[in-house]
Amino acid sequence: MTSRKSETVPTKAKTGEPRRSRPVQVADAIKDWVVSQGLRKGARLPSETEMIARYARSKGTIREAMRILEAQGLIETRTGPGGGSFVGEVSVERARALLGNYFYFKNLSIRDIYQIRRALEPELVATLAGQLAEPALVELETLIDQYPEPAATPDEEREQHIASLKFHSRLADHADNELLGFLIGFMAQILSDLTVSRQLYSPPNVELWQRGRAYQMDLVRALRAGDGGLARRIMADHMETAQTLMEGQEEQVLTRFFAE
Repeated sequence: MTSRKSETVPTKAKTGEPRRSRPVQVADAIKDWVVSQGLRKGARLPSETEMIARYARSKGTIREAMRILEAQGLIETRTGPGGGSFVGEVSVERARALLGNYFYFKNLSIRDIYQIRRALEPELVATLAGQLAEPALVELETLIDQYPEPAATPDEEREQHIASLKFHSRLADHADNELLGFLIGFMAQILSDLTVSRQLYSPPNVELWQRGRAYQMDLVRALRAGDGGLARRIMADHMETAQTLMEGQEEQVLTRFFAE
């Protein structure tokens, strides 16, 4: 790939914004170019020499820009015959991990998470009613069957929490709206991490197991029947109940912490 003239790379930050380094500016310009060209995963990028000419920057700046994009997972570098730089694709798992790092020190609460879940998950299941193939419905039932009895120990309770949230992650995987699915899956992941890190599974909560499992079983029946309105109502009730019970778990943990 060649370029007959260099492309403009912004050099000034907007008022009030921190000044971005030249490598960051070039990295953004490369991303814009990839999008404008409609390039997809695996497409070869211009050589380093072509990049230098295209963006009128030094070799060091271009290399640092490429390292930034590689760290973000947006490009892949291969060595040897046929090597070079190619358009990459950030996996869902990596995107969620990076976003999770951002929220790691934000001190999120159960209320924060359920505010999002209560808005999104009822709408998701309403769109999935009557749309899931039988194998997908059977998989959801299998996840529910992983915890047929209430937990007897904190370790069992932890595993039940994780299995229950996987049920919601699998629902999110079936979303036609990729953004909706990503956000719901991320909420399930971050709640799972929060439950483990703050030990919200201790002591075991029989009511949380019983009511959560019943809601999930009712939900699968509504999905199989193609009743979107019923699926929405079941999930809305499920989220409201789960929030109340999980906030109770959170309060017990805080009480125990201050008592100790």
